[in-house]
Amino acid sequence: MVSTFFGLEAARSGLYAAQSALYTIGHNVANAETPGYSRQRVNLVQKQAYPTPGRFRADIPGQFGTGVDTQTVQRIRDRYLDVQYRGENSKLGYWSSRFNALSRMEDVMNELNETGLNETMDSFWQSLQDLAANPSNLGARSVVLERGRAVTETFNYLAESLKHNQKDLRNELDVATTKINSLLEQINQINKQIGEVEPNGYLPNDLYDERDRLLDELSSYIDIKVTPVESGGNALKVAEGKVTVELAGFEPPITLVDGNRYKVRQFSLNESKTNGLIESISVGGRMIGADDFVENLNINGSLKGLIEAHGYTNIGSTIERGIYPSMMSDLDQMAYDFANAFNTVHRNGWSLEDINNGVQTQRDFFDLGGLSSPKGAAAAIKVSDDMNRDRIAASATGEIGDGQNALKLAEVKNTSFQSYFEAVIGEMAVMTQEAERMKENSETLVSSVEQRRKSVSSVSLDEEMTNMIQFQHMYNAAARMITLQDEILDRIINGMGLVGR
Repeated sequence: MVSTFFGLEAARSGLYAAQSALYTIGHNVANAETPGYSRQRVNLVQKQAYPTPGRFRADIPGQFGTGVDTQTVQRIRDRYLDVQYRGENSKLGYWSSRFNALSRMEDVMNELNETGLNETMDSFWQSLQDLAANPSNLGARSVVLERGRAVTETFNYLAESLKHNQKDLRNELDVATTKINSLLEQINQINKQIGEVEPNGYLPNDLYDERDRLLDELSSYIDIKVTPVESGGNALKVAEGKVTVELAGFEPPITLVDGNRYKVRQFSLNESKTNGLIESISVGGRMIGADDFVENLNINGSLKGLIEAHGYTNIGSTIERGIYPSMMSDLDQMAYDFANAFNTVHRNGWSLEDINNGVQTQRDFFDLGGLSSPKGAAAAIKVSDDMNRDRIAASATGEIGDGQNALKLAEVKNTSFQSYFEAVIGEMAVMTQEAERMKENSETLVSSVEQRRKSVSSVSLDEEMTNMIQFQHMYNAAARMITLQDEILDRIINGMGLVGR
């Protein structure tokens, strides 16, 4: 026969199990709005029945249950959805950084505004046509001079603004690199804590959540591959272990966080001494060429987008690549070609001063600061210091009232310069639209995966309230069972054996 106190122990286990479940529900409710929190669940299992099979078992008709045991407090998480989320989040990081860089470039080029280069150029061409109609008019000549200065100032402004934006992107790269290194270090520290807790048979659920939140954030900067690493010791089967984090897309793999040895490899960016662009990325001593990093189609992340936007080069090369270097090169080419084409026509004409002196003097309308190549032309271009309204070469024949050279100057617009300018602006618009479309697509995919993750891991207050009522009843029933056992024992101890006293 079983012990008289047998039922008391079974009821006590039910009381404690209900308490554990209610504590866990309270923890879930308290963290319902905590970013990255995964709801937790108490796993209850029945205790081993009594008696256990054996030769000397108690002589009772069968086995009796001995109560319930709280096996584990486990968080609810789907690793597959985590992998999917981080992959899409890396793509979103790349397209967001690319779109932001292109949007700022569009703001600088400002072609929909009256102060844009296209509008300023059109005003300049119109002033030349007006001068051709009345070449002796000093007012028309003054307008040409001022509109010419407006064109050069616009080129100067665009060059300066693009350079300023490029410096801002460099600062963003420094911030991103610092953030990546900080996240890697935090993940490594959590690995250490998990490695101390799990071997003792515990599940550090809140540490798991914080680690996954950091991994999610890291995935927006770089493409990562996360591999679980067992902690060993007496770790439970459901323990999630530590993690090894690798930079995805490279062979052999580049380990960023080593879950076995608790080591971190820090990121650093190396600039070219020639042009200041990103030349390579150093990861714990391993060098990756910037071109290998940016042009690798298997990786994403905002770091790649920022490097691509800011500009990069090959190790030991002077060739400049990237969004901003490309636009700055195009702008320099436009300024260089425009100034040279205009000056060529201008040198063949006669100014009022030439007509009055009877001698033709070849003068450049625009000054490129002695440049022999396009690089730096947009920042250097200006109206020549010795140019004034009387020195504008509007005449082709050297006669008063002849404005044929002014017409030829206006026709410079119809050369390849104009089509080149339109092609550059058109390409920028197409790239911006594509980046915006891909960014929106990525946002949709990230949102979709996040909703699926929340359907698995987030806290539903309605569900928690239902569970609270359920375990409250369990607690009350277990307490009632203890009261019943107390009454039985009281009857046995105090109410039996009174005969004969």
